[in-house]
Amino acid sequence: MAGDSKKLQPIIVKRIKKGGHAHHGGAWKIAYADFVTAMMAFFLLMWLLGSTSEGDRKGIADYFNSPLKVALLGGGSGSGDSSHVIKGGGTDLTRSNGQVKAGDIEAERKTVNLQALKEAARKAEAQRLEGLKQRIEAALANNPRLLPFQSQIKLDITRDGLRIQIVDEHNRPMFDSGSALVKDYMREILREIGKVLAQTNNHVTLAGHTDATPYSSGERGYSNWELSADRANASRRELVAGGLSEGQVVRVLGLASSSLLDKDNPTNPMNRRISIIVMNRDAEDRLEQEGGVAAGTAPAVEHSLQTTRPEHGHSQVSPLSAR
Repeated sequence: MAGDSKKLQPIIVKRIKKGGHAHHGGAWKIAYADFVTAMMAFFLLMWLLGSTSEGDRKGIADYFNSPLKVALLGGGSGSGDSSHVIKGGGTDLTRSNGQVKAGDIEAERKTVNLQALKEAARKAEAQRLEGLKQRIEAALANNPRLLPFQSQIKLDITRDGLRIQIVDEHNRPMFDSGSALVKDYMREILREIGKVLAQTNNHVTLAGHTDATPYSSGERGYSNWELSADRANASRRELVAGGLSEGQVVRVLGLASSSLLDKDNPTNPMNRRISIIVMNRDAEDRLEQEGGVAAGTAPAVEHSLQTTRPEHGHSQVSPLSAR
């Protein structure tokens, strides 16, 4: 029995654990990585700010001050680009650089619309002047007494509007030689034209022209300058007698022989003529800039009887009386 109890006695093994350093963990590694990342982001931000223009920095500052407002106005880099395929944001396909704001787009759109309206107005006015030209031609053609003078009446559309020129011929002068007295048929032509022009609101300018044949007394006394101005003003009176409103006439000029129709033959009778310009809007605007007439208003009866000669004058061809 005693031998059996010794066999059943448990064996106890004692192990001695040796001391060592405690485990500190890896949290410090995560903190260090965060620090390095933050420093990298900081230096990257400083580099970007240093290479960004003043305008872009202003846009970035505006975004952080009021991000919702910038986003709604079309934004810039970082806000507009995130919601638009156009660089810089906005809806204007013609703009690709910089920040496109709604105000800029609206101003450009108004400019384009204004230019389109002006172009449409020019085309409409050109059609009206063409119609006026046809009405004048018809009025003169329907007067049998004026049929022999058709070759002396020239109508064309110029930069300034509808130009009506009445020229001399050898056997059919508009005025007596050296005089501003209107011939009967010239008076009838002018009054017929005045009747048609009375149906318009366009302003009108008149210019008198002579050939290069001077007065025998030269230019010191009564000359081609005074003669051309007197003839232009006599023509104005006949247009008004035909029905043209006095307020429509804004300028009456005497140009003598400074603007010859036939420059190769200065004494050609066709150089003696009266030019009537039915002005278009562009010509009226140019005249307004010169102080001639207020746009859109009918001026008072104030005619510029200008006899301004060219800077160097014109040549004296022969000592004969002017026609």
